[in-house]
Amino acid sequence: MTFSGFKSCVVAVFSAFLVFSPMAVLAQHEEHAEGGHAPAQHEEKKEGFDANKVIFSHIMDAHEYHLFEYHGEDGKEHHVTIPLPVILYSPSKGLSVFMSSKFEHGHAEHNGYKMEGEKIVALDGSEVYDLSITRNVAQMLLAIGLLLWIMITVANRYKVRKGQAPTGMQNAIEPVITFIRDEVANPNLGVKADKYLPYLLTVFFFILINNIFGLIPTAANVTGNIAFTMVLAVISFIVILFSTNKHFWGHIFNPPVPGFVKGILIPVELLGIITKPFALMIRLFANMMAGHIIIICLVSLIFIFGAISKGVGIGFSPISIAFAVFIYIIEVLVAFIQAFIFTNLTAVFIGQAFEGEHHEEGHAHH
Repeated sequence: MTFSGFKSCVVAVFSAFLVFSPMAVLAQHEEHAEGGHAPAQHEEKKEGFDANKVIFSHIMDAHEYHLFEYHGEDGKEHHVTIPLPVILYSPSKGLSVFMSSKFEHGHAEHNGYKMEGEKIVALDGSEVYDLSITRNVAQMLLAIGLLLWIMITVANRYKVRKGQAPTGMQNAIEPVITFIRDEVANPNLGVKADKYLPYLLTVFFFILINNIFGLIPTAANVTGNIAFTMVLAVISFIVILFSTNKHFWGHIFNPPVPGFVKGILIPVELLGIITKPFALMIRLFANMMAGHIIIICLVSLIFIFGAISKGVGIGFSPISIAFAVFIYIIEVLVAFIQAFIFTNLTAVFIGQAFEGEHHEEGHAHH
């Protein structure tokens, strides 16, 4: 709760900076214009630092990994990127496969297509089905590959070193698996913990790996994408529904309350079923996206203040970098916390789905 409150305060403060700093820059330009120092009409107007463009380019999906940019000897701006495959299907052109570098960062057309922002459109106006390997997709595939490699390696070491003390990667992963089993699965799922443990471990490690990947500079923030968290929440929702029994639905449609209250309580209970996956989706998305926005805003303040005055920008740099590093360290902790919270809430909701069975088993045992 303390971290969440701190994040909210930082977001509010630096949002105000982002709003009012461009106004100050504009006012400064107007003063120069009034003082007779306005550039000639034939001179090209120099664009200032666009904080919105920088922020959204880092948190949104893209068809390439943008590493950095520089101004060459020819005076032009050059981008250093890792292009990704573009896979398009159009009824008029059929299937087209090429690398995103063909678009030259939106300045060129290729094979009858062009880029408008991050969206690819056909020049003839026909409908386009984009099946490209975007930055988020590529990073998810990397996360899946890494997850499979870690788990298969650890499983093989258990077979080879049966009965021996764990070492290396096996020693690093075993405490995490034991923690999820003892602190998440067993308390919430009881005798059915072993049945759901593979799913809970998969969710935890998959989210954790993507959270950590998102902290690497120039990498995609996959867990900060609402579509990604929505798919995870829908999968958990399906697992929850398939875990329900007659006691669960009996409590929903025939709650143990007076008859005149049932008309109010039944819609509330049905709404509660829907809000569970919605809570999973929004919690992970909001927390992971907020941290990235704060870090980018802190770094952007250097350039915003630098546009007002070069000395102010240089003087504010140590403060901005110090805060950014502090938030970055917190984000490493949040990466683990959010993976745990999503997994724990999923286990809680699954346990609630067959809660009636626990009562029956308890009475039978007694």
